[in-house]
Amino acid sequence: MNITSEKLGNLDLRIKMEIVEDDYKERVARQLKEYQHKATVPGFRKGMAPMGLIQRMYKSSVVADEVQNLLGERLYKYIDDEKLELLGSPLSNDEMTPQPDFAHETSFVFYFDAALMPAVNIAWDKVDVKLAQVKVTAKDAEKQVDYLTRQYGKFESPETVEAGDYIYGKAVELDKQGQVKEGGVQSFVSFELPSVKDEEIRNSFVGKKAEEKVTFNVAKAFSTADVERMFRLDTAAAKKLKGDMELTISGCSRITPHALDEELFERVFPGEGVKTEEQFRKAVGRQIEQANAEQCEILFVNQVRKALLEQFDAELPEAFLKRWILSRSKDEKLTAEQLDADWAEKYLPGMKWELIDGALNKIERIDPSHEEVVSRIKELIGRNAGREEGEDDAAYEKRIGEAAESIARDGNNSRQVVDQLYLHKTFELLKKQLKPEVEKISAKEFEERAKA
Repeated sequence: MNITSEKLGNLDLRIKMEIVEDDYKERVARQLKEYQHKATVPGFRKGMAPMGLIQRMYKSSVVADEVQNLLGERLYKYIDDEKLELLGSPLSNDEMTPQPDFAHETSFVFYFDAALMPAVNIAWDKVDVKLAQVKVTAKDAEKQVDYLTRQYGKFESPETVEAGDYIYGKAVELDKQGQVKEGGVQSFVSFELPSVKDEEIRNSFVGKKAEEKVTFNVAKAFSTADVERMFRLDTAAAKKLKGDMELTISGCSRITPHALDEELFERVFPGEGVKTEEQFRKAVGRQIEQANAEQCEILFVNQVRKALLEQFDAELPEAFLKRWILSRSKDEKLTAEQLDADWAEKYLPGMKWELIDGALNKIERIDPSHEEVVSRIKELIGRNAGREEGEDDAAYEKRIGEAAESIARDGNNSRQVVDQLYLHKTFELLKKQLKPEVEKISAKEFEERAKA
């Protein structure tokens, strides 16, 4: 077999593969021999049909199969041997490749198009991103303590609504005459009464029971973000919803907060030896700091990612990449015209980041290894899985290890862990390269930056 390649411009590559009979005849002979042993042909006992008959019946299809198998094997071996770094995978050039006649020809020529990976140079000195650190205030800690006491509190379903209750029911939009608006918003909603902004509206719910109705102005009662969540609307639709709504109460629920005692401390921080309220509040503070640190990692990576995408100036073989996407897409409705329209916003940023990711991996591996994934899953399982009765250390480690291996092998179950590890390793690499200035900010400032 003869394989050659020719550069067409800076990145486009054409690969020519010439196959002759000597390349595949032994494979074909073996396959036909197997067919002869297994074939049931009228007039002959099983496995006794003459080879000439078997060849007339099956040879052309066997040649086609073996040539295709050979193409795949040798094409990727050539790519490895030549150390070609490609974008995507080679595509058959059907216009240049002659239609093969496997019944009458013995030599074949195939052409493939490919694209070389462009060089990606990262100008670290042009990336100016600070590492945010969210300050934990006493108010933040107290809010979390309140949340935890409610989370582990006693749940009740009272008949009558009181000031701190959780209310649920069907809300319908009204017209200016106070009637149900035709084509208006209707949804089953739920909300905490303290989240209602207007005091008069809040008080109008107190004392109500199931099946009773309350009319209120939605814009006065809730923020746009709350309206989006409650009615499952996009931002534009939520902003337009400003009139009156009528809520038919289905019921309410009430939580009696858990006392700040050792039972709560152990449930929230099992096995950590938290015994006093002071220790509990300190542990809550550390918990908030850890959660904030993880969110700050995400923000930092996203900000650096944006900066790296903005400075990306490597040439891309767009014509080839579009062909490649169309050839692999599972969306039957995707057309070349739609791909062109969505290219700049939907596809190009992802392509650029894949190349930047490759450049980062050359500096230091950030793609999580199987061992790292298993180790992380074992850690997560260990937090929640206690020892079985009579189980020693070795048996416990074996059981947890086997469970972690099983989860890691299942791509769907381990995807979240893989993504978290990838994000953290990316953060560590970017921090090492950039040595960013640490900037302490409030939780509100963090939220604003995260939305930007």
